Amino acid sequence: MIGRIRLWSGYVLFFYVVTHLLNHALGLISLRVLETGRQWFVFLWNNPVGQTVLYGALLTHFLLALWSLYRRRALRLSAWEWTQWGLGASIVPLGALHVVGTRLAHELYGVEIGYSWVLASLVVSPWIQTVIQFSLPLVVWLHACIGLHFAWRLRPWYRTWLPVIYAVALLVPVASLAGAAIALRDVAELAKTPGFLDDLFRRVHVPSAADIATLYRISDALRVGALVLLLAVLAARPARDFWERRAGVVRLDYGERRTTTQPTGLSMLEMSRLAGIPHASVCGGRGRCSTCRVRIGGPDRAKLPPPSADEQKVLQRVTAPANVRLACQLRPPPGRYQVATLLPPTAGPVEAYRRQPQAHGGERYVAILFADIRGFTSISEGKLPYDVVFLLNRYFRATGQAIEAAGGRLDKFIGDGVMAIFGLADEPQTACRQALDAARRMAAALEDLNRTLAGDLDRPLRIGIGLHAGPTIVGEMGYQRATQLTAIGDTVNTASRLESLTKDFAVELVVSQELVDQAGVDLSAHERQEVEIRGRQGRLAVRAVKHAAELTAMS
Repeated sequence: MIGRIRLWSGYVLFFYVVTHLLNHALGLISLRVLETGRQWFVFLWNNPVGQTVLYGALLTHFLLALWSLYRRRALRLSAWEWTQWGLGASIVPLGALHVVGTRLAHELYGVEIGYSWVLASLVVSPWIQTVIQFSLPLVVWLHACIGLHFAWRLRPWYRTWLPVIYAVALLVPVASLAGAAIALRDVAELAKTPGFLDDLFRRVHVPSAADIATLYRISDALRVGALVLLLAVLAARPARDFWERRAGVVRLDYGERRTTTQPTGLSMLEMSRLAGIPHASVCGGRGRCSTCRVRIGGPDRAKLPPPSADEQKVLQRVTAPANVRLACQLRPPPGRYQVATLLPPTAGPVEAYRRQPQAHGGERYVAILFADIRGFTSISEGKLPYDVVFLLNRYFRATGQAIEAAGGRLDKFIGDGVMAIFGLADEPQTACRQALDAARRMAAALEDLNRTLAGDLDRPLRIGIGLHAGPTIVGEMGYQRATQLTAIGDTVNTASRLESLTKDFAVELVVSQELVDQAGVDLSAHERQEVEIRGRQGRLAVRAVKHAAELTAMS
């Protein structure tokens, strides 16, 4: 809830900044148009409702930023996070004089605020004030854009609209600064006219020298006050850690001789960062992306508090089992826990969403297809590397399209072979029928490919396909970026052995009777064999199909 309030207060401030900068951009036309546009800006924000919303959002955002800094246990941030924090911390020192010299000067001394007054004051001020005032909108804008990027980059629509968002993020500040610069130049030219500045300052009721000195002191006090609050928050952090350590400690075992002991009150993500253990967190620990999720074990796992509503929502989105939690949201009580990170530390926004519910691991009845080009070594001999790559890519495209058209999932290419899985989201009968249909489509696609490449091949490509079905362990396996959803187990090994048997039987397809029975199809016209599978007890009944393309299409 605190995160949402901070985000929505940021939205209010961002809308204010957008309208203010667009008003500045009118200076590209003329100073008169700039002042006319300000009337609409004042109508929107200079009223009881607008001022309450604006000042409330400003105060809320500032205080919640300090609270976020206090709650954050590790200051090991990414470069972008440090940039956002640095820009945010510089807003008060840069903007204090601007706010005091406009809003407060109007409330205290009745100064008629307008662009002419602000620009004229810059003309008579040291050049450093001009630099500060022109830097302020750029700093605020960059701070806001980084925050919006972190808030939106996991939304499904963000990548689609990113070019438009990037264009707006670039054009708005450029147009604003250019408009303000042109308006400042126009006022500087008018200031050369004798009596222009005196008349302008008289009309806007410029404060006296003593009043101006008071405004400067107020702006300095605002800067000092913000600095004191920041230092107080930083000083409160070690005191909090000392107090919480008295309540007990949490020991986390990450395996590979990596352990850490931390005080209670920290999230598991913060404990990882404090211990220097790399941990994925695309959203920065805000509980939005799910990339920090971990599998929890150990003797004290039962002590863990249940997930909050927000955490449960994210866990349901990725179909996480009961022993998987979000490290950024879980604050374990004292005890010993075994922790296994489920995503590599380099995970990005793409990994924030799981496309398959089996990613965390489980047993499922699937059909496995293995295929291999017969005699490819002899075919590739004497060919240029470019020709071999071209030939394999054409073959992989043809077989991959056939597998996907049948409803399967292309698992991997192994040399000149291919592995595919059927049934990750379908019933066993459907999976087995899809596997047979894929074999038929692959054989037909190979015939088309041979006709297309007849002038480039000494002899046609031949293929061997093995199909088997059964219970299989399915999950996302690998290391860091080389991680993918795959299947392992006896069913996979058997399918691979059946593909090898196509050489012995001189056929295109060897399919287990188990898969045929599950599919509910009749292959009695094809030879039945009882074969021994290395590493498997007993004999396995299979069907040897001479030409897989002659199989009946599976509806």
